[in-house]
Amino acid sequence: MSASTRTTAPLPADIRAMKGRQPIVSLTAYTTPMARAMDGLCDLVLVGDSVGMVVHGLPSTLPVTMEMMILHGQAVARGLTASLLVVDMPFGSYEETPAQAFRNAARLMAETGAAAVKLEGGRTMAETIAFLTARGVPVMAHVGLTPQSVNTLGGYRVQGRGAAADGLLADARAVAEAGAFAVVLEKVPAGLAASITAEVAIPTIGIGAAVDCDGQILVVDDMLGLFDAFKPKFVKRYARLAEDARSAIRTYAEDVRARRFPAPDHTFADTEPGK
Repeated sequence: MSASTRTTAPLPADIRAMKGRQPIVSLTAYTTPMARAMDGLCDLVLVGDSVGMVVHGLPSTLPVTMEMMILHGQAVARGLTASLLVVDMPFGSYEETPAQAFRNAARLMAETGAAAVKLEGGRTMAETIAFLTARGVPVMAHVGLTPQSVNTLGGYRVQGRGAAADGLLADARAVAEAGAFAVVLEKVPAGLAASITAEVAIPTIGIGAAVDCDGQILVVDDMLGLFDAFKPKFVKRYARLAEDARSAIRTYAEDVRARRFPAPDHTFADTEPGK
C-alpha cells in the first residue's frame, strides 16, 4: 500500500521493512495544519528540534527544551492518522546516561503519542540505543552532520570525507547493530552514503546525502520556501511561500490604508438577521 492510500499509521518495524523495497518519504512538521497537509503523503513525520530555528528564531537547535518538543509533538500528533510520528530528543536530554535517555524518551512518547524518538550520534550512542530499544522505545538514529554537535564539528560542514569515511561507516554500523530501526544521514558525500546504504540492514534516510539512500527527509519550511534566512545546497524549494506571504501582506496593508478593506462583502448590515 502506498503512503497516499494508507489509512493507518505505519509502525517503526514497517519503516524498517521498506528498505530496498520503496523509497521512504519523510518531512518535518511542527504544527497541526502542516501535519494534516502531509498526513498519508509521508511515510514518516518528524517533529524535529529544528523547530527552534525555524519557528522560534533561535540561532541553533541547542536551546530547544523537552517542553518545546512535547508542545510541538502534541500539535503534530493531532494532525496525523496515516503517517508514523517520530519526535526528536533535544540536546541534553539523553547524552548523560542511558537511564536519563529512557526517562526522557518515555516522557516524550507518553505525552505526545509518538511511536518513536530520534537521537543524534553514532558509536557513542550505541549503548543508549540498545538500552532504549530493549525497553520498548523505538529509535531512529542520526549520524553525519549532527546539528546538536555543531560546536565540536566546527560548523555545518560535510562529514565523512577522506579518512573520516571509515568512522562514519562505523557509526552507521553501530546504530544499526544497537537496534535502531532507521538512520538519518545528514550532509554526507554521495559515494559514502551509497556505501553505507548498501552496508547496513536498516533504512538510511538522507538529508544532503544524495539519491541512493533508502529515503529522504527535508525540513518542511525549507522545501516550501517558508524559512528563507538561508538555503542549504541540499534543499530543493518546491514553493516560495514566504514570498507569497509577503506579497499578500503587502496587498492587505495597502487595502487597509486605502480603505478598500473591509469591503461590503465583508461587512454585516444593521438589518441582516442571524449572522
